[in-house]
Parts: sequence; C-alpha cells; structure tokens
Amino acid sequence: MNLRYLGHSCFLITAKDGTRVLTDPYGDIGYSLPHIRCDAVTVSHSHYDHANVHAVECDRVITGGACTVGGIKISSARSFHDDVRGAKRGINTIFFFEADGVCLAHLGDLGEGIHEELLSVLRRADVILIPVGGNYTIDGKAAAAYVNALGPSYAVPMHFKTDDLNIDIGGAEEFLRAVKYPVQTAKSGVELAATHQTQIILMEKEV
Repeated sequence: MNLRYLGHSCFLITAKDGTRVLTDPYGDIGYSLPHIRCDAVTVSHSHYDHANVHAVECDRVITGGACTVGGIKISSARSFHDDVRGAKRGINTIFFFEADGVCLAHLGDLGEGIHEELLSVLRRADVILIPVGGNYTIDGKAAAAYVNALGPSYAVPMHFKTDDLNIDIGGAEEFLRAVKYPVQTAKSGVELAATHQTQIILMEKEV
C-alpha cells in the first residue's frame, strides 16, 4: 500500500493492483488541491475542508458503510466531531482501508478524547492517520494518548497548522512531544507494511 499526503486530511491511498482512493478532499484552505483521478473518494463529514468532491475526478463518493473498490476493502465506524457526543459539530466517520495485508484507519475530524470503546474499534488498524491540531478536533496530547495506547505500526499526524494553511488550528509540535515512539520525516509517497515496531511518520505535503 502506498500513501501520498496532499495536505490537511487528504491522502491518496494506492493498492498494489492500482486501485486509488482519496480521503477528505479540501476546498479553499490557503492552498489548492492538485488534480487527482481516483476510483473513489471518502468523506468523513460535510465541512468544506473535507468534502470538496467536485474537485476530484472519481467514479464514486463514499460517506459511510462498507464496500470494496478494486483491491481495497473499505469499512467505517461512527464517532463524534466533539467531546460532547456531537452536540457541537455532529458526527464524524472513521474509515478503514484494507489492502495488501495492511489495515489503515483515517480518523477524519475525531473530536472525542480517548476511551476504551473507541480504542477497541481502532485496534484492528496497522496504520493510523490522526488529527492533532485541536480546536475542531482532538489536540496533540489527546492524539498522542490514542497512539501511545494503540501502538500501531505507523501513525501519521494530519489536520495541523502549516505556514500556508488559513484554518485556526495548532501545529504538530504538541503531538510530537507527547508521543512516546520514534519520529521520522518523509516525503509524500510512503510504502506501508505491517511491522512490530511503532513509528511516527511526519509526512511532507506534496506540492
């Protein structure tokens, strides 16, 4: 499984058979989404910085449920976009992508602090894409608590402040300080496989 980071919460997942699925395409957030052709796009919730599906050339938009797209099996789980059971921002969908012996979880705009019920849902994932910027999602400390408890093969921070992002959220620094596993930086285009040692990958946004 190959993972490309296009910024914010948007990733392109490519299976070995060539199936391509894009997550949470963004609108005007200070930089532009590159043109992408894919087999399907998943949307964790309807906010403009996650649901710009009209900018993507794709065959299918998936907002929940379970299905198979080419060589990628997709399933989902409901979570909350805030810490008051959705009273402020509603529902967030977590997506699981299974291909090439790897299970990847995209947590969308997760807003709930750590609890055992959600941990039990996430333990199946080898790779966790997790928001860390706070304000509209969990913050860096809460994200680190999830990763420290789960110990996935890989954890990739997303939804954090960068120089060209115009959304009021924090950076990745708090998460990187609080997480107990080694951190490595990587350019977009990482090959993923299940391992027995947890790594944090800080991916550079593809330009």
